[in-house]
Amino acid sequence: MKIQHAVILAAGRGKRMFPLTEVVPKPMAPIDGTTLIAKGIENILKYIPHVHITVGYKKSMLAKHVIELGVSSVINTEGKSNSWWIFNTLLSNIDEPIFVLTSDNIIELDFSLLERSYYALGEPACMLVPVKPISGLEGDYISHANNIVTGLDRSTPTPIYCSGVQIVHPRKVGEFVKNEGDFNDVWRALISKKQLYVSDVYPKEWISIDTVEQLESVQGKRTSG
Repeated sequence: MKIQHAVILAAGRGKRMFPLTEVVPKPMAPIDGTTLIAKGIENILKYIPHVHITVGYKKSMLAKHVIELGVSSVINTEGKSNSWWIFNTLLSNIDEPIFVLTSDNIIELDFSLLERSYYALGEPACMLVPVKPISGLEGDYISHANNIVTGLDRSTPTPIYCSGVQIVHPRKVGEFVKNEGDFNDVWRALISKKQLYVSDVYPKEWISIDTVEQLESVQGKRTSG
């Protein structure tokens, strides 16, 4: 079954991008004549018909921006955890998988290949999409056995770590997780139930944007290329 929904997490403050994010929310950081989140939405809508955005910091500005870009819904998660929407919105009733992405990455995904990977793994409650570790970039290293995640750790290196992209099945997550903390809490609860998996499929491109310098570096390369 083709996945019909995607959620982009875009509620954070982006403190490491001050003073830019004192003026605009991080997802609206300018790049290549548009914004970070606009690039993401444009790419996703080519494959996924329903895109939902979580907002928090400068939520009114960001909501107006993404509504103009044609998203299906905007979810106010100000003051909530990044997984709150799974348990407390209409999306909690969706009995099918959802792509979940973050707004601060430039990413190219083969959605069809990731779908096939998810279904081949037996449609778990959650499937992480990994990336190769990048020097100087902090991330959660993934340990697994036959694609079943056994641990997430920032201090013990493994060949892969979390990209921020995942496929989440809200109804199944709700069956296994009763206390909705942040995603780290959800993942650890699912690990205990052997319901957190990791895909063999990697993004075609993955760039994390955490600082103004990283944003300018990527924009410069893309503009000159």
